[in-house]
Amino acid sequence: MTKKLTRRRVLQGMTFGSAAMLAWQTGQISAKEAVVETLKVKGNLRQSVSYWCFSSIPLPEFADVCKKFGMAGVDLLSPGEQWETIAKKDMLVTMGNVPGASISTGFNRIENHDKLVAAYEHYIVEAAKAKIVPNLICFSGNRDGLDDEKGIENCVVGLKRIMPIAEKHGINVVMELLNSKDHKDYQADHTAWGAEVAHRLGSERFKLLYDIYHMQRMEGDVINTIRKYHDVIGHYHTAGNPGRNEIDETQELNYPPIVKAILKTGYKGIFAHEFIPKRDKITSLRQAVEICDL
Repeated sequence: MTKKLTRRRVLQGMTFGSAAMLAWQTGQISAKEAVVETLKVKGNLRQSVSYWCFSSIPLPEFADVCKKFGMAGVDLLSPGEQWETIAKKDMLVTMGNVPGASISTGFNRIENHDKLVAAYEHYIVEAAKAKIVPNLICFSGNRDGLDDEKGIENCVVGLKRIMPIAEKHGINVVMELLNSKDHKDYQADHTAWGAEVAHRLGSERFKLLYDIYHMQRMEGDVINTIRKYHDVIGHYHTAGNPGRNEIDETQELNYPPIVKAILKTGYKGIFAHEFIPKRDKITSLRQAVEICDL
């Protein structure tokens, strides 16, 4: 006698293959109900992922998937509900957002400093209280006609005001390097510029977020750049180029040698994926973790 096919029976033994993915994406089941196959990782590289690229998936369900993939946490989450959700999962908010900070309005303008300093003083303390947020993101801001030297000087002046509290509480303030082709007029668009800010500050709590996709777009020579500036790099982001999509063989960056170069520097920080999936999201994320698990 043929057993009746029920929703419960479909769910039993289901892994995140084509059947589960289709059922999930069409709303028949949730990510929590679809059994994600656990990925055994070497763990030499502590991987994470930026949530905004996968935000169609509810954060609690997405965190469960990340945990099964052996990831350390989730990147670019905001204080409040998002931080609390990750804390309940016993994971890290591997990079925290700071309300009031933005890509276009950063530390390169003196007139921004009072507002930014107040925000960072508050959220550095909040991150320390949370105990799961080791890093907070910051930005240079747009040039708006400001020359590079003056932008560096202004960033150093503003950041010096928050470094003592960051050092006191053990929280890293991390400036993201972005390409100024996608983010028009952004000032921290070359590694050397960001490194100069870091060297003048001289604080172990200030680091750079080296986004491999963005720096490939601006300057290339990724592995040599990582070797040269690894002492001031405290975080990495990935994506494929061209297109900012999957990090597989469809694009020009070859991630396994890049990862090997990073590991050879002795890097112990977070390596976070920030690509926009063109295929089903969870399959692409799993593939990215496997590619970089060396």
